[in-house]
Amino acid sequence: MGNRLPAILIGLAVVLFLAYSSIFVVNARQQAVVVRFGEIQSVKTEPGLYFKLPFAFMDADRVQFVSDQALRFDLDNIRVQVSGGKFYEVDAFVVYHISDARRFREAVSADRDAAEARLRTRLDAALRRVYGLRGFEAALSDERASMMREVRNELAQDAQNLGLTITDVRIRRTDLTQEVSQQTFERMKAERLAEAELIRARGNERGQTRRAVADRQVVEIVAEAQRESEIIRGQGDAERNRVFGEAFERDPAFFAFYRSMEAYRQSLGVSDTTLVLSPDSEFFRYFGNLNGPSQPGAAAPAAPTAPAPAN
Repeated sequence: MGNRLPAILIGLAVVLFLAYSSIFVVNARQQAVVVRFGEIQSVKTEPGLYFKLPFAFMDADRVQFVSDQALRFDLDNIRVQVSGGKFYEVDAFVVYHISDARRFREAVSADRDAAEARLRTRLDAALRRVYGLRGFEAALSDERASMMREVRNELAQDAQNLGLTITDVRIRRTDLTQEVSQQTFERMKAERLAEAELIRARGNERGQTRRAVADRQVVEIVAEAQRESEIIRGQGDAERNRVFGEAFERDPAFFAFYRSMEAYRQSLGVSDTTLVLSPDSEFFRYFGNLNGPSQPGAAAPAAPTAPAPAN
């Protein structure tokens, strides 16, 4: 019995090793491809416990696990040209699912990197074609959804050949390239400057129009004021002459005296005025005789006029 124990233990170990090598588990996030001597034997898509031939190291049965979840890869800084001839930079991503694990293994040996590399090339071409048929504004409008569906449809056949199903294609960013951005900035700057000049010109035009209207109104107001002042002045002169006429008719002597006093005030009222006159000048007749003319009843002499001042 003691000699058999090591053999029993070795046999038990071999059995356990064979059992362990023959069992594999597939969880809910995986699919399993069983490959025997390079040929696909089966594909397990449901989670559970499965059996295979042992000795995977001898290439008997090997299990290759692939994802059963939604996967994503990104494509950044794609340079696309729109219908207007300008270039833009686009960032996009693709969501896909490994729907046929057998074909996925046959096409790219279940290598995700190889499959995504092929899809990237196709996605780049599809984006260039879709953008090339439209203007830049289309990617910013409601048409964007239809553009993404068009790209997805173009990728669908290639993805199917790889055992994949394209779930969604989305654009993350659409920006102007550096040179186009500078050109757009310069164009917008020129447009704003032109708009500013137009607004300034319109303002100057309106200002000149209002100044012209104001100047015309000033001229009209001044002319009207001058006309009214001339009328009032004329009426005042007429009234003054009427008063003077009535005064002369009532008392010609007093009127002559008043006129003489006005002449004295105007001539002698200035301090730096010098008069050179004869003592018996008619201008001084009221200085010698306060009563005016010496003969009663005689007509009052004409009022003296102020002589021209001599400096």
